[in-house]
Amino acid sequence: MNDCRGCLKVKQQTIFGVAKNSANFVQGSAMPNYDLYTIRKADSMNTLTKILTDKTSAAFEACGYSAELGAVTVSDRPDLCQFQCNGAFAGAKLYHKAPRMIASDVAAKLANDPDIAKAEAVGAGFLNIDLSDGFILNYVSDMLADPALGIPQAEKPETIVLDYGGPNVAKPLHIGHLRAAVIGEALKRLVRATGRTAIGDVHLGDWGLQIGLVIAELKERHPEWEIWQEGYDLSGFGGIGITAEELNEIYPFASKKSKEETPEGEAFKAKAKAVTAALQKGDPVYTALWKEIIRISCADVKRNYDTLNVSFDYWYGESDAEKYVPELIDRLNEKGLLYESEGAMVVDVAEEGDKITVPPVIVKKSDNSNIYATTDLATLIQRMKDWKPDEVWYVVDSRQSLHFTQVFRCAKKAGIVPESVKLEHLGFGTMNGADGKPYKTRDGGVMRLETLYGMVYDYAKGMVDKSTHSAEEDKADIARRVAVAAIKFGDLINHRAKDYVFDLDKFMAAEGKTGSFLLYTVARINSILKQNGTPDGFDSEGIYADSERAVLLKLALSGEAYAAAYREKAPNMVCEDAYKLADCFAKFYHDCHIANEQDAAKKRAWLNLCLAVRTVLERQLDVLGIETVELF
Repeated sequence: MNDCRGCLKVKQQTIFGVAKNSANFVQGSAMPNYDLYTIRKADSMNTLTKILTDKTSAAFEACGYSAELGAVTVSDRPDLCQFQCNGAFAGAKLYHKAPRMIASDVAAKLANDPDIAKAEAVGAGFLNIDLSDGFILNYVSDMLADPALGIPQAEKPETIVLDYGGPNVAKPLHIGHLRAAVIGEALKRLVRATGRTAIGDVHLGDWGLQIGLVIAELKERHPEWEIWQEGYDLSGFGGIGITAEELNEIYPFASKKSKEETPEGEAFKAKAKAVTAALQKGDPVYTALWKEIIRISCADVKRNYDTLNVSFDYWYGESDAEKYVPELIDRLNEKGLLYESEGAMVVDVAEEGDKITVPPVIVKKSDNSNIYATTDLATLIQRMKDWKPDEVWYVVDSRQSLHFTQVFRCAKKAGIVPESVKLEHLGFGTMNGADGKPYKTRDGGVMRLETLYGMVYDYAKGMVDKSTHSAEEDKADIARRVAVAAIKFGDLINHRAKDYVFDLDKFMAAEGKTGSFLLYTVARINSILKQNGTPDGFDSEGIYADSERAVLLKLALSGEAYAAAYREKAPNMVCEDAYKLADCFAKFYHDCHIANEQDAAKKRAWLNLCLAVRTVLERQLDVLGIETVELF
C-alpha cells in the first residue's frame, strides 16, 4: 500500500469523516458527493462499510447496473484487501455478463475516487477495495472528535427496558446470578452507547411464600421480640438487629423444614402460609418486618453488585406488581381470555404452527395465589404505564424460554402490550466447571457469588503484589479491577446463549482473549504516554508502517462492531473487537519503537495512535462494565 509520508498534513478540516477536497468528485462521474448531510445522519457518523457501499452502489449505477449490487463488507482476507464487494456475481445473472467484466467496470469507476487507494477486479469477479491513507486518517480524526466516538446512533428516540438480575430477598447471590447481572449490565450500557434510553430493573423476588417462611422462622427463633406483642406501637420499631448472613441462613433452613413430611413440618408450612396471606392483606406487623428484611437483604445484594460494577435504575420487586394484578384479571376477563381449568384460572396461548406444545399460561392457581406468570404480566402493565418502552428485554436463563413465550403471547392477546412494542427473552447458558456441568463448590453445593469473586480476587492480588509499577496503597483496588475484568470478560467473550467453562488460569492470563490482556494494553499505553508525552489532538501527517495502518483501520471499524452487537444483542462482539484492537496494537508496538524514534513526525503519529487506541479501548471496556487501571 502507498506510504503517505509525502501527502499533505491531515488537519481536522474534514466533513464528518471525509476530506473536504474529496467531497467534490470528478464532474459527471455519478459518484456520491459526501457533504455534511450524507456523511452524518441523525447526528451519527456513517460507518466505513456504509460510506463504501454508497460509493460502490453509485459506481454500479453509473456503469448501468443496479445500485443494489454495491453492498460492501469488511474483507475476510485482510492480506489481500481491506474491503470487498461480491455484487458482480448476482449482476451476472441479471445482465448475462461475466462477473469479472462487471467488477472491472465498477473498479474502473472507483479508481477515480481520491478516497480509494485501490479498486480491482480479481478472480472470477470479486471486487477488492482499499481506502487511501488520507481517508483513514481523516475518518479516525473525526471519530475521535465525535461525542459518540463513531458508534452509530439511533435514528429516532427509543426506550428499552431491561429486566436482569433477578435476586431474591433473604437469599445470597450465587453464581447462577452472575450471567444475568454481567450480560444485562453490558446490554444496558450498549443500548445507551447507541443513543437510546435504557432502563434497568432488577425485578426483585420480594413477595410470596418465601417471605412468609422467613417471618415464621423469625417468630419461632425470637419469641422475645416486642413486635410480636399485641398492641405494640410500631412507631417505635427500630429494626430486628440481624445481619444479612443470618437472613441468608434462615430461608433455606425454613424452606427445608416446611417440606418435612412430619406433623411439625406440616404445622410450620401452614404457619408460613398464614403469615404470607396476612402480609399480602397488609398486616402492619408483618409489613414492618418485611420492609426490614428487604432493607437488610438489599444492602447486601447491592454490595455484591457494586463490587462487580453492576447497577440498576430501579429496584422494583414482585410486590410492586401486586397492585396491578386486579387490573390484569379485569383485562383478561374483558377480552374473554380467562377460564377455569382444574381449579386454576388460565389463558390459552398456543398458536397454529407451534413446533412444541405450548400449554395455557396459569394466571391464578387453584388456591387463588399468584405465580411468576401473574407477576410478570402485572409488571408489564406497570412498565407500559410508567415508561412506555419500545422494547422490553428479559435477560434470564435460557431454560425459561417456554415461560416467556407464554407470558409474551398472553400480554399481546390481552392488549397489555401494544403490537408495536417488542418483547424479547435474551436467554443465556450456564457457567460450567471443568467437568462440563454447572459450576459448584468442592462439596457439590451451589457456590455463592461472593465466594467466586473472593477466589478470583485472591488470584489477582497475588499477581498485583508482584508488580513494581504500582504503589502499595493502590494494589487492593487494582486487584479488584483485575478480578472483575477477568470474571466479566471471561463470561462476555462467549455468546450469551452458549455455556462456557470457568477456567481461572485461562481468565487471568496476561495474553489472549482475557480481561487482563486488555487492562495490560491500556496500562502499557499509559506508560508510553507518561514517558513520551500525551498529544493534544489527532494531527498525524501520514502512516509510516503497515502495522500502524492496521491499527488505524481497526479503530475506524470499531463502530461496525457496536452496530452488530446491538443488532444481535450480543456483547461478545464488542469483546472480540476490543481484543482484536489490543492484539493489533501489540503487533504495532513490537514493530514500531516509539521511545527511540528520531523522526518527529513519525513519533507524533505513533503517540497519536496510542492515545486513539486507549480512547477506544476504554470506551469498549466501559460498555462491558470493566474499569481500567493506570498501571499494572
